[in-house]
Amino acid sequence: MRIDTSSDQKALTIEDANLPVVDLAGLCSGSADDKAAVAAALGDAARTSGFFYITNHGIPQQQIEATFAASKEFHEKPRSFKMKSWSGFSTNHRGYVPFEENGNNFPASINFHEAWDMSYEAPDDHPDYLARWRMTGPNVWPDIPGWKETVSGYYEAVFNLGLRLLDALALELGVEPEELTRHITYPTSQLRLLRYLENDLPSTKEIVGIAAHSDFECFTILLTGAPGLQVMNAEDVWIEAPPLPGCFVVNIGDIFETWSGGAFKSTQHRVVNTGKERYSMPLFFGLDYHAVVEPLDKFRTPEAMKKYPPMKAGEHLMRMSINAFRYMSDAYAKGEILPDYDVPNENPFKREAKPAGK
Repeated sequence: MRIDTSSDQKALTIEDANLPVVDLAGLCSGSADDKAAVAAALGDAARTSGFFYITNHGIPQQQIEATFAASKEFHEKPRSFKMKSWSGFSTNHRGYVPFEENGNNFPASINFHEAWDMSYEAPDDHPDYLARWRMTGPNVWPDIPGWKETVSGYYEAVFNLGLRLLDALALELGVEPEELTRHITYPTSQLRLLRYLENDLPSTKEIVGIAAHSDFECFTILLTGAPGLQVMNAEDVWIEAPPLPGCFVVNIGDIFETWSGGAFKSTQHRVVNTGKERYSMPLFFGLDYHAVVEPLDKFRTPEAMKKYPPMKAGEHLMRMSINAFRYMSDAYAKGEILPDYDVPNENPFKREAKPAGK
């Protein structure tokens, strides 16, 4: 499956980008100066827009297309087949998420997408899996020949790309990479194979592809096949972030905003309801469930510590997920999820957009 270049969409190039474009080639050249230049470009993008494209990322186009095809193959299966792997059968959020499970206010609000969710593989005797509701544990797989190998291979490739980005962003912040990577053993890094559903409903605040939000992890590495993604820019106005050939979209998440004491921006974004079928594949690069996240030493000012009090990475993810998935919200209401924290109505990192033209 290739990026949509149908007659009703102008073929876009990197020159058309509304967001920064960072060439990652220098991370592989072996030159310290080249790596520093890429790190500086990533840091500049993280501090301004918090959203940017990356090129020369090293993921083969053939692997990307094979994974898009695998996603399409699964999502085109009958609902009865997909529901055999319903995420509600798990306590670590693995498997199929039908569109009515997205958000806890269906049908008053509709997020017109469905998903296959997987994450970093942990054994079934891992303490956090046994403790339940900690987003850690084994994956589940549909009964489709070769599907697991294709999707897990893509996951590994993009996760390793995430490690390279983490290393470069540590360099830009002036901290040792180990200060960040020590929190990664069985991380809650989730890959979603998303299909946005064809429909004839309008695009409104209540009828969306995905409602406005920031991402809860370190950063997200996204590949999208068609327009629909919108990003809140530095002026708090929504702008388009269409797919560009050969590029991933990357956005900073809540963890990196916290680590940097607010220097990096966890940017709001949304997917509008275009009414057209659309596929995308975000990988949310996260940390271990129990990793304590707070401003790094060099950013630990009184102001930063007040704004970003310590939080566990996994608890923040669970808080937001309880609001994001109806089956989790129902389980929480029934007392089946007993977290040691309150569940807020909104992500504390959320900002509101200004009206267009303001």
